Amino acid sequence: MAQGTGSINSDYKDWEWSADAGERARLLQSPSVETVPKSGESQGNGLGATSALGAVFIVVNAALGAGLLNFPAAFSMAGGVAAGIALQMCMLIFIIGGLVILAYCSQASNERTYQEVVWAVCGKVPGVLCEVAIAVYTFGTCIAFLIIIGDQEDKIIAALVTEPEEAGSSHWYTDRRLTISITAFLFILPLSIPKEIGFQKYASSLSVIGTWYVTAVIIIKYIWPDKELVPGDIPTSPSTWMAVFNAMPTICFGFQCHVSSVPVFNSMKQPEVKTWGAVVTAAMVIALFVYTGTGVCGFLTFGAGVDQDVLLSYPSNDIPVALARAFIILCVLTSYPILHFCGRAVLEGLWLRYTGVTVEEDVVRERRRRMLQTISWFLLTLLLALFIPDIGKVISVIGGLAACFIFVFPGLCLIQAKLSEIQETRAISWWAQVSYGVFMVTLGAFIFGQTTANAIFVDLTA
Repeated sequence: MAQGTGSINSDYKDWEWSADAGERARLLQSPSVETVPKSGESQGNGLGATSALGAVFIVVNAALGAGLLNFPAAFSMAGGVAAGIALQMCMLIFIIGGLVILAYCSQASNERTYQEVVWAVCGKVPGVLCEVAIAVYTFGTCIAFLIIIGDQEDKIIAALVTEPEEAGSSHWYTDRRLTISITAFLFILPLSIPKEIGFQKYASSLSVIGTWYVTAVIIIKYIWPDKELVPGDIPTSPSTWMAVFNAMPTICFGFQCHVSSVPVFNSMKQPEVKTWGAVVTAAMVIALFVYTGTGVCGFLTFGAGVDQDVLLSYPSNDIPVALARAFIILCVLTSYPILHFCGRAVLEGLWLRYTGVTVEEDVVRERRRRMLQTISWFLLTLLLALFIPDIGKVISVIGGLAACFIFVFPGLCLIQAKLSEIQETRAISWWAQVSYGVFMVTLGAFIFGQTTANAIFVDLTA
């Protein structure tokens, strides 16, 4: 994208907040990314620590996660392998485009996190909406993580107590609500309380290993299936054209790495938009192969009867799958505190900004407020996870928000960035980019509205 002669930060009053609470909060930075202090001279001078190859793997890690467990069910909803792959390929164009737009706007505005870019480029109202969306998204993802823990523990316990799955368990210590609560209180809550999460920076490698292992197991189980696994009906086309859109929340949830992409871009040794375009293209292609392999092989193994969490479709006594479940639990245990930290940081930034209190004046009460925020967040997510047993219902809701991060906010940023350029004449490329931004916003709003309405009126009321 060509840099215009205008400045995005033309009205200082629209973004002066970033020098205080919002700037110090440093919201949603990846724990594995080391960035340099923000300054007008730091951009493009090679002061970052991340190489292009390193950035590829960081973006892949940000994209891959427990959301892959839902991809076989998404292929089933989309109407089969051809429809699922075609939908991914179409959306991948906009996913990569959104990542490039965010880097372009980050460089133009000299802001270093997703919500700071939205604030600086689009103004106060979109900035507030972006932060609220991030808080809700991270909250919903934490609920999904707890549900995943319960799903995997159910299967592991069923194998340990050696009881038939059809009979169910009568032991009190195998109750799903008890096992989720014990795991959450023993591991997740202690990891969520600290003020900083630097100790979590090595957890990303563990998550990557676990994700790849789960994908490998699903592919191998399809190539060499167990004799007792009999696939159900395998649809080859969607039941209705609207059914295809039901798979979109899962795809958006799976590929959403946009919020953490801005700090990754600014951590690069040479943060250039052209280089970043190659980085995110390579990263998204890698993620595409992982998600497609999981979705296709999981769907073809079980057909239309595949569970929302594909690992639930496998027998409890399958040892390789049991190891995959253990990996997923470990990944989720380390990911929940990171997502909670991100949401808590957004709430903290909003609190400090709208109370008009500086960080220095409020430092005495920070610990008490952090404890209250953490415990409230933890208990609410745990309570909802105990009464929402289906991960698909949660993903259908937060997947719509993921579409906002992928389509709506980058589209708004592109439109505003181009409108802020001072040019005597509008070239065809200028009109093309503005039109592209309008289309992204329209598409993202449609996906958000359709998936959210479907989640409310179909899933949550079922």
